[in-house]
Amino acid sequence: MIRDDRMKAIAVVLTAALCVALLCGCGKTEAPAASASYMQIGQDEAASLMESEEDYILLDVRTQEEYESGHIPGAVCIPNESIGIEEIAALPDKDQLILVYCRSGRRSKEAAQKLADLGYTNVKEFGGIIDWTGEIIG
Repeated sequence: MIRDDRMKAIAVVLTAALCVALLCGCGKTEAPAASASYMQIGQDEAASLMESEEDYILLDVRTQEEYESGHIPGAVCIPNESIGIEEIAALPDKDQLILVYCRSGRRSKEAAQKLADLGYTNVKEFGGIIDWTGEIIG
């Protein structure tokens, strides 16, 4: 009889513990915040936007030395390494169209994501100048 009572008590405790564990798991959980994003476009689309749009920034994220050795006309140079968590004075309008390129496409993707994370809403990355078929100056 004592053994049966002890078994019943253990069963009740285990059942209660299971119920508590299940109830704790039913609480509302926050979904992870979606990371900001940019749009990747082709070079033809970038060239088309440069022809049709007036208020955009053409952003070269290579080093200053690379920029000086040749860049797309109208581009401004803000090296990828200098884009971080602080506001960028040269890019005050976070809703302005920003077309981003680098040498091969790796740094421009990194820079575009960092810009999106900073709150820029209209960032389009189009790869590298090595594939650019339009004019290059410098």
